[in-house]
Amino acid sequence: MKKIGLLSDTHGFLDPKIKKYFSGVDEIWHAGDIGSLEVLDELRAFKPTRAVWGNIDNPKIRQECDEFLRFDIEDVAILMTHIGGKPERYSKPAFSELKKNGSPNLFVCGHSHITLVKMDKHFKMLWMNPGACGYKGFHKVKTILRFCITKDRIHNLELIELGKRV
Repeated sequence: MKKIGLLSDTHGFLDPKIKKYFSGVDEIWHAGDIGSLEVLDELRAFKPTRAVWGNIDNPKIRQECDEFLRFDIEDVAILMTHIGGKPERYSKPAFSELKKNGSPNLFVCGHSHITLVKMDKHFKMLWMNPGACGYKGFHKVKTILRFCITKDRIHNLELIELGKRV
């Protein structure tokens, strides 16, 4: 079993509460719009971290991260990107990636600042967006997700509210 902490859209700010909520996870996944190398370095120093770059990320972050990241945890194939769209309305690059290289069991994206977890019946995969946990954007509440992967199961999903964006 692997415990995963999922976040997105930090925009250069890492809320100190994240370390409290992610203290028991095995890995952190950042779904883009990191905002600064310092945020990425702090996450990597805290826990093993996988990250993709987002549309606000500078060339230094883009050298450290990929636009699309494919990997497996236990028996679950994961695809992570920043601008993914949503089921039935994927962004063109995400749709091309899904068509070209096949659909994973779990698709992770950020960008919208709206937390949503949904089954995509067409691609037969679970779609996750953790919302946003930074101070920039239109979201009212900072959110992150925490969940477990055991063999081919994604379970114990928790939505964690960190407080108002202010």
